[in-house]
Amino acid sequence: MSNIKVAIIGIGNCASSLIQGIHYYRDKKPDDAIGLMHWEIGGYKPFDIEVVAAFDIDIRKVGHDVNEAIFSKPNCTTVFCKDIPQSGVKVQMGKVMDGFSEHMKEYPDYSTFVLTDEPEPTEEELVKLLKNSDIDVLMNYLPVGSEQATRFYADSALEAGIAFINNIPVFIASDPLWVKRFEEKNIPIIGDDIKAQLGATITHRTLTDLFKKRGVKLERTYQLNTGGNTDFLNMLNSARLASKKESKTEAVQAVTAKRLEDENIHVGPSDYVAWQKDNKVCFIRMEGKMFGDVPMNLEMRLSVEDSPNSAGVAIDSIRCAKLALDRKLGGVLTAPSSYLCKHPPVQYTDDEAYQLMEDFINQDV
Repeated sequence: MSNIKVAIIGIGNCASSLIQGIHYYRDKKPDDAIGLMHWEIGGYKPFDIEVVAAFDIDIRKVGHDVNEAIFSKPNCTTVFCKDIPQSGVKVQMGKVMDGFSEHMKEYPDYSTFVLTDEPEPTEEELVKLLKNSDIDVLMNYLPVGSEQATRFYADSALEAGIAFINNIPVFIASDPLWVKRFEEKNIPIIGDDIKAQLGATITHRTLTDLFKKRGVKLERTYQLNTGGNTDFLNMLNSARLASKKESKTEAVQAVTAKRLEDENIHVGPSDYVAWQKDNKVCFIRMEGKMFGDVPMNLEMRLSVEDSPNSAGVAIDSIRCAKLALDRKLGGVLTAPSSYLCKHPPVQYTDDEAYQLMEDFINQDV
């Protein structure tokens, strides 16, 4: 089988973990491939993914080999695969638009962030590049709040006729107007907002579902998150947070026995703590009533490396998108979106989403 050719928008921590993972699993066997949800999807292994194009706006990354750029500042995620050969793929200048928050210039690592003397691509130029590179899948790793830039790249994917995976909370796959456009061109899309392998959202959902199944009335809950990576720094700008909070909140609300009033649920990024780097710490509190209206509460602290926590999910989403291309399926891939994303067009419980995902993978087996 041929490799899955991928273009990545945004060579940050998540892209770093993804590319490291592709190489890390090359010498693994199914029995020792720790950390993967699926060793094989449609015949494709994790190392069958090939990054053939990359885009960023950081002077420390543009013009450099992508396998070097993933280790450049301000990236700060765990390095678990050091010996990665040169790829021959240079990071190209991307579209800035609203992909960079001005407040980040106040921080030393970001004061020269935007490469102003490099021309940005037009949509025509980008589409031509994507077509000439024979891309299968375009991965969106732009910062939270990049509404205009995400639409620019989604448009480009449509024009180039390639699958689009929207890993951020800008609503494309869950917007009926965009869905119709992808359906009309029979192009697959997965989204929105990648759900980590075992992160704050999936854990909060699981606990919420447990309350429902065990007859405990959930009355109020919060999820507070802190981290020290670019994502958390970007989200200090509250104007960029609306869709992120909606995405995370709806992911939890979707599995409650009875929808909570807005004042009784708080889910979202809370603060930037520089020394945490790519470590994300999540605090969850849930208050409810048990048998006899007796009150109870649960408190939990979860600490994970944020970017590797999403990379295995990204590897699955890429292979699902390629599987859809092979099967000539277009529009929103409902099963992968519901299992792999926080804000899919249709919310299912995690048990239902898991089964839908397995059915999708095994459809032609």
